[in-house]
Amino acid sequence: MSKQKQRREALVYHAKPQPGKIKIVPTKPYATQRDLALAYSPGVAEPCLEIEKDKDNAYKYTSKGNLVAVISNGTAVLGLGNIGPEASKPVMEGKGLLFKIFADIDGMDIEVDTEDVDEFVQTVKMIAPTFGGINLEDIKAPEAFEIERRLKEELDIPVMHDDQHGTAIISSAALLNALELAGKKMEDVKIVISGAGAAAVSCTKLYKAFGAKAENIVMLDSKGVIRKDAENLSKAKTEFATDRKIDTLAEAVENADVFIGLSIADIFTPAMLNSMAENPIVFAMANPNPEIDYDLAMNTRTDIIMATGRSDHPNQVNNVLGFPFIFRGALDVRATAINEEMKMAAVKALANLAKESVPEQVNIAYGETRLTFGRDYIIPKPFDQRLIHEIPPAVAKAAMESGVARKAIEDWDKYREELMLRSGNDNKVVRLLHSRAKSNVKKIVFAEADHLDVLKAAQIVHEEGIAVPVLLGNKEIISELKKELEFDDDIEIVDPNDEAFNDRRNQYANKYAKLRQRKGSTLYSARIKMRERNYFGAMMVLEGDVDGMISGYSRAYPTVVKPIFEVIGKSSSVKKAAAVNIMITDRGPIFVADTSINIDPNAEEIAEIAQMTANLAKAFGFDPVLALLSYANFGSSSHPDAKKVRDAVKILHDRHPELVADGEIQMDFALNKEMLQRQFPFSKLAGRKVNTLIFPNLESANITYKLLKEVNASESIGPIMLGLRKPVHVVQLGASVDEMVNMAAVAVIDAQEREKRRKARSGQ
Repeated sequence: MSKQKQRREALVYHAKPQPGKIKIVPTKPYATQRDLALAYSPGVAEPCLEIEKDKDNAYKYTSKGNLVAVISNGTAVLGLGNIGPEASKPVMEGKGLLFKIFADIDGMDIEVDTEDVDEFVQTVKMIAPTFGGINLEDIKAPEAFEIERRLKEELDIPVMHDDQHGTAIISSAALLNALELAGKKMEDVKIVISGAGAAAVSCTKLYKAFGAKAENIVMLDSKGVIRKDAENLSKAKTEFATDRKIDTLAEAVENADVFIGLSIADIFTPAMLNSMAENPIVFAMANPNPEIDYDLAMNTRTDIIMATGRSDHPNQVNNVLGFPFIFRGALDVRATAINEEMKMAAVKALANLAKESVPEQVNIAYGETRLTFGRDYIIPKPFDQRLIHEIPPAVAKAAMESGVARKAIEDWDKYREELMLRSGNDNKVVRLLHSRAKSNVKKIVFAEADHLDVLKAAQIVHEEGIAVPVLLGNKEIISELKKELEFDDDIEIVDPNDEAFNDRRNQYANKYAKLRQRKGSTLYSARIKMRERNYFGAMMVLEGDVDGMISGYSRAYPTVVKPIFEVIGKSSSVKKAAAVNIMITDRGPIFVADTSINIDPNAEEIAEIAQMTANLAKAFGFDPVLALLSYANFGSSSHPDAKKVRDAVKILHDRHPELVADGEIQMDFALNKEMLQRQFPFSKLAGRKVNTLIFPNLESANITYKLLKEVNASESIGPIMLGLRKPVHVVQLGASVDEMVNMAAVAVIDAQEREKRRKARSGQ
């Protein structure tokens, strides 16, 4: 993607459909006069009086306990420098977004228009009663040190400057594990720190807390090695000044064990790397470009253990591994501070988590066969769903043990369960889809590429590396639309009506005529059909000219499905094809079947649909928990509609006892775990979180998924076709660009899975 196009897309993303990335949403009813009387006057006076009696009651009656202020003055924003408070607002809103999606914390951005330390501190102190915690962000050094120090001393809520401590916590966890792999000890290693800003100082202090010796540390600023004999050193630099008579980075890294880069790109050379000790540890964390290129470093030393700040290389030192979960733990015990004990607890929890067996969902999300503790995996991945229930408890325990907690957690198992129910971490299906697709891209034909939105989707798929798109449609229209979109890359265009494709069209027609010769087709009719995009595109898939196909944007679903069933057909291993939508909801992803194909399936067919849907959930890394739905619960009705679901459950239990599936059951019982446990403790679903819904007919499934999509604004991925011989997927009429991009990723993964099964059968 060109920088100009990326710039335009970033601006549109922030401006449309409404400006900004966050908004305030009510958490209480407000529909009636009674609701408003409780929410405001006169009812609101009662909690006010209770808080007057005891200020801690603010945590009980207001959102204070889940509200963090993200505060900056815009003096050190990303790599942009001092751009001012207004210009920092998009970054602060972004930080609020991360707080929400990773730890269900409400982050409110506040931009302060002052560079004066006293004014800044006073402003934050005056607004502090509103919040349960303060996240300082993008404030330049050395003012950042003084601001944080004073606020920590003068406030009784957690205060953390994430630019300092986030990087320190994550890199410390990575360093502990890297040292273990290298067979070295913290107290023995020689460490070189390139950079002397807020993050560098905080990192070095935390390394010392874990045993690094001051005499083994060399820190450099833009002028070179910070030495004790230098004049006019700041207090922060004085602490890390060395008495060694060296001046340059090259001298500092000779025989060093660890290089920590928090400075600028490309200052660490291969010669410097070669001068380091055996099993060198290099954390080149300058963003976006590290102190030494990852591939260059890996080609220079085979014994290197390396981390960067980038997501496209192993071992990303990403602050999102820390700050949401640290504040989550601090808020949940109403901590008065984030102290060293809490930070060290987070470090140890992160380090230990990297050594544990990685869930398959994480492997799938990052396109890995099997992530295991080692040189390319020394810290957890940001989308590891275990972070939410491992890091906050460690932080909360440390707060309690160190005496800064005002609220005790007594049932840790219950607390972990509550954390797992927090929004976000099992909700990364779209990221999972895209990452998995990128791991082994396939060629996907877009059968309606002469429509603007379809072409936009193909462009994103191409630029993001999700698939290799083939554009099917009117060549002239596609070429004009490509110019409009500045889609300049050379992408294959196939026009079934172009004379250049006569030979292929005739080849497809001959093959189709043979396939359908006893089903009413002639060679003449076959040739006519091969001028239609969906017949031609389906033949491209059948003949292996592409790996998969996306269609359905411009035509009604039945019209698109008909040629696909005629050309591709169902797999020999199934009796019925089916369709599943994945709904992205606040409670996590829900697999919904059958949404598009089978109008009134019988018990045998429902059981088969359930099994195929369970296999789909497993393919995406989820353990399926299936509820087979009805208007009745476990035999409460003798009507045939309820009985067929009951019979389908029996078939499933007999044939697939390993599946967690039950019914017939009503929707509310299926989704309300407490109600289900109370009324039907015998059910296989009792005590479990249902994530797969199997409906008794097309009508109920289709209505439900579209209701969720429109009323709850739930994102939908699908319909995903199950049971076909080849990877072909049909989107709904008028699907959005994002929906088509996601379906292209599904088609790629479908092709990957089929390829995997073929290789397994052939013994490759």
